[in-house]
Amino acid sequence: MRPAPAHVPVACDRGPARPSRVVSAAVGVLAVAALAAGCQTAGAGSGTSAAGGSTITVAAAPGVDDAPLYLAFKNGTFASAGLNVRIVSYPSVGQELRALANGTADIAAGDYVDFFYAEANNSRLNLRIVADGYHAAPGVMEVLTLPSSGITTPQGLEGKTIGTTEPQVIPVKNGVPYSLETVATQSVLENDGVDSARQVKWEPLPSGDLITALEDHQVNAILVQEPYIYEAESRLGAIEVLDSCSGATASLPLSGYFALGSFASKNPDALEDFRSALQRAQAAAALPGPVENVLARESGMNMETASLVTIGDYPTSLNAASLQRVAGLMFSLGTLQRTLNVASMVGP
Repeated sequence: MRPAPAHVPVACDRGPARPSRVVSAAVGVLAVAALAAGCQTAGAGSGTSAAGGSTITVAAAPGVDDAPLYLAFKNGTFASAGLNVRIVSYPSVGQELRALANGTADIAAGDYVDFFYAEANNSRLNLRIVADGYHAAPGVMEVLTLPSSGITTPQGLEGKTIGTTEPQVIPVKNGVPYSLETVATQSVLENDGVDSARQVKWEPLPSGDLITALEDHQVNAILVQEPYIYEAESRLGAIEVLDSCSGATASLPLSGYFALGSFASKNPDALEDFRSALQRAQAAAALPGPVENVLARESGMNMETASLVTIGDYPTSLNAASLQRVAGLMFSLGTLQRTLNVASMVGP
């Protein structure tokens, strides 16, 4: 989940594979700016709602991955479950984790790599997985380059510099992936025979600077998710070198919803109601219409642009074995120094 400024109307900024694109580059860039902006959704304060139901504050750094969260908020799915849900935008996973720790948020939405790293390196957190949020599909995360670069295969990236989004939680260490994107991509590169730990240089940059860095030849390629893939292709004619969610990383779980163990143990019924309501919204999001409407209504995109955003998969159940794939990748690539038992993070 990419950092996004807070206090801006709801914007969803992540995820989709690409269909044919006919919208002009100007429209695409405007949509990207809106998508990357972040969101602030009003809701009730802490405590018990006027209707007597549970109030839950959710910290989110908005993206296509958590579009069903906003769908459930807007269409009353949470309210019908007796929940008074308040969604507050945060610019980074690090700030979401602090909000959980200090009690200003009850649930946080974010990518598994950052949350698993936080859990493995801070025993006091005791995180619990509330719900699975979003899984990869073809085209949701790619390495792109300029048509004139001469780079056409993963092997062509050897000795090259790839711009990536700055890490949010994980420190940068030579040869060790430090984000969801670099974990997935390094796995694909190694499966293609590229020792990315030694043969590729990762260059962390602010998300909004990556496309300009490629345009100005500051980097040889960029590793991005949507809507930045769309912007790079529209603006620069950028071409795909590899799909980071393919082969061993196909259908990789990308993001989910977390709470502290202390909150989960005291509020099991409220969390079960939240998960059930969210999963109903995720089931509805299997059809393009509901998500397109959310994106068009909340992000500043027009319906034409929203219809071009292809979405990954929103799971409607929580499977610890599936999520263990992420922790396993992190351990095998050195991002985690010890194995993490994801099953122990499920339930109160």
